[in-house]
Amino acid sequence: MFKGFYNLTSAMLTHQQNLNVIGENMVNISTAGYKQDRYVATTFDDVMYSRVTVNESGGAEIGRQSYIRAPSEVYTDYSQGIPEPTDLPLDFAIVGDGFFAVQDPEGNVAYTRMGNFSLDEEGYLCLPGFGQVLNPEGQPIYLGTDKIRGDDRGVIYFDASPELGGGTTLGQLGVYSFEDNQALERNDRGLFTGENARQSEDYEIWNKYLERSNSDMVKQMTEMITYQRALQSAAQVTKIYDQVMSRAASDVGRFA
Repeated sequence: MFKGFYNLTSAMLTHQQNLNVIGENMVNISTAGYKQDRYVATTFDDVMYSRVTVNESGGAEIGRQSYIRAPSEVYTDYSQGIPEPTDLPLDFAIVGDGFFAVQDPEGNVAYTRMGNFSLDEEGYLCLPGFGQVLNPEGQPIYLGTDKIRGDDRGVIYFDASPELGGGTTLGQLGVYSFEDNQALERNDRGLFTGENARQSEDYEIWNKYLERSNSDMVKQMTEMITYQRALQSAAQVTKIYDQVMSRAASDVGRFA
């Protein structure tokens, strides 16, 4: 009799979680290098089956019917975003596999595809609000000037006339990769954290470009409308179901 409540409540929770993820994607639609998330749900019994050892006693399974959906995982889509020209010398975009490494003042290292860099007060290359950018050896990159240019491997040169030492190498951007990107975790500042980072090889660095978010506004809007309507429908049916059950209980009680 109460099975419908399980289905409807589960649907509302699932659609609300989808809306939360879509909202986060839409908020970051203009964030350079942002990677969109996708919410995946499964049935509750599948979650139980994946977490416990089933049928050790040799007993027979009496059914697989499930009335509740449970959160499975939030997947991050690491597909390439479109490189967009900015004509700013401290902007860099990764085309291919890998992340920039950023170290905060406490020494914690996180990884990102955001390349809208700047110079801190000491002249080091930094991601504003996050920390200093690291080279392949895991050390901060000192530039001391924004008159620079970068090649396709992230090597940064002093960009000035030959009389002023044009072409002098100032440093190199570190590009790090992981065996499984899905093992990375997004921290509360929007950067990724993970273990066993290694130097990436399959990449190019585009200077004076930024990688756009790989989240599509039209698609996100379409999905938002779809889940919003589904959530509203489930809520309305829940009210109707509650009224039907109330009538059934009161009428059955009166006839009895």
